[in-house]
Amino acid sequence: MMPDYPGLNKMADDYGRKWDRCLADTAVKTVTGLSVGIVFSILLFKRRMWPLSFGSGLGLGMGYTNCQHDFRSPYLIHGRVLKDQ
Repeated sequence: MMPDYPGLNKMADDYGRKWDRCLADTAVKTVTGLSVGIVFSILLFKRRMWPLSFGSGLGLGMGYTNCQHDFRSPYLIHGRVLKDQ
């Protein structure tokens, strides 16, 4: 039987919320990049495939970078630094 740690559930919930936010943000950015790539492919580049790959890759990369930043800076709350008073 595992001992009961008081902050463990809060940490697990926070970690789960970060993952949910991360996956949703990455999905939205990837689909948006793919959509922009489709528009540019149809309108400007004579239906080539590289704008689709480029747009979805940019979206995936931006989502990945946001996830890295979110997981590596645990003391920031939505981009604001908490100050001790």
